[in-house]
Amino acid sequence: MTTAHELRSEPREYTWRREIGAGATTFLTMAYIVVVNPAILSASGMPRTDVFFATCLSAAVATIVMGLWARYPFALAPGMGLNAFFAFTVCGQLEIPWPTALAAVLVSGTVFLVLSLVGLREKIISAIPRSLVCAIAAGIGLFIAFIGLQHAGVVVRHPETMITLGDLTDPATMIAVAGLLLTAGLLAARVPGAILIGIAVTTTIAIVAGASPPPDGVVALPSLPTETLGAAIPALADLIRPEIILVVFTMLFLDLFDTMGTLVALGYTTGHITRDGVLPRAGRAFAADAIGTITGALLGTSTVTTYIESASGVVAGGKTGRTALVTAGLFLLTLFFFPLVGAVPAIATAPALIVVGALMFSGAADINWKDPVIAIPALGTILTMTATYNISNGLGIGFILFVVTHLASRRFRDIKVTAYVIAAAFIAFFAFGAGV
Repeated sequence: MTTAHELRSEPREYTWRREIGAGATTFLTMAYIVVVNPAILSASGMPRTDVFFATCLSAAVATIVMGLWARYPFALAPGMGLNAFFAFTVCGQLEIPWPTALAAVLVSGTVFLVLSLVGLREKIISAIPRSLVCAIAAGIGLFIAFIGLQHAGVVVRHPETMITLGDLTDPATMIAVAGLLLTAGLLAARVPGAILIGIAVTTTIAIVAGASPPPDGVVALPSLPTETLGAAIPALADLIRPEIILVVFTMLFLDLFDTMGTLVALGYTTGHITRDGVLPRAGRAFAADAIGTITGALLGTSTVTTYIESASGVVAGGKTGRTALVTAGLFLLTLFFFPLVGAVPAIATAPALIVVGALMFSGAADINWKDPVIAIPALGTILTMTATYNISNGLGIGFILFVVTHLASRRFRDIKVTAYVIAAAFIAFFAFGAGV
């Protein structure tokens, strides 16, 4: 772990050059959210321009808190999956108006902030067994690599086998594969800024080859929210309904374990997780996503969470909160340079996700695969994250299997009381959540 003394002793020019490149890398791998989030939330009736503004500003605020206060190189933004739950389940299936849904996000963010400040979320993260910490890191690595393969067109849907090999002769897929080979080669050669170079070169090739449209401009003045700004405040009175209380609880549960799993994986990758499973300043890191969620709810977007794509910046050399500050600055600039950022296609960021996933999967090497008591929960965690496209599901299956295998082998001392509580909570959530 890098100490404050070591940071001060590093050559300032080198440190900032490295952190700027890392922050830009993180931003480019998650910049899709500024396009995708408005598209998803617009299904609830929310104006896209309002959601775009809320997405950029809430991401910037949360990431600044992460960089300045928690001092980690992690970035935050409205979470994928959480936004789909907001738009399609809460507003779609349950037919709850989007202002009321924003009010539910505001309440969940406020509760999270209180839990973070009193240290409860920090205690939960310290209850994760070391073997599951390694499995979470490996599982998220496999997860984001799989996402990268999808974005590249290497893996596609299939009606019978669910997934299959894509058309490798498709021009877009060929460009993504070429970008992967380039990025992997640059990383193997230990070229500084390898991932960022890979994204830039792949984007250029995609535009020149006609596989991706060129930017339709460079600068555009941002539009302030006109409908969503503050809409959650008057809607708070609508929350005293059983179905809304369930929505708030579900938001709390999903965000808690999604963020916890991501922070554990990123902390393991950066070396900040101690041998005792403790993530220093975890309370501050949790508070960052709570503050971002509150900000987002007031502006007009769904729950903000820590992004697994932050690992790309870590691999690119980001070690301190400076990386997060650079990423936050780029989110603010996106308010003005959206046409330029929007020109980076998914096939250009796909290689970055694949190589970062491969590097994160190294956590699997620290798991004792010869011991079924350890191996079964670990494999359950890794596979479930990718197979269900959800970090929380993998964490839940891992905890349940961990308790079951340890009870069966009578290793009672290896199970903390918190682990029993978390496993029981996930059992209840899976049983009850199946009907949500």
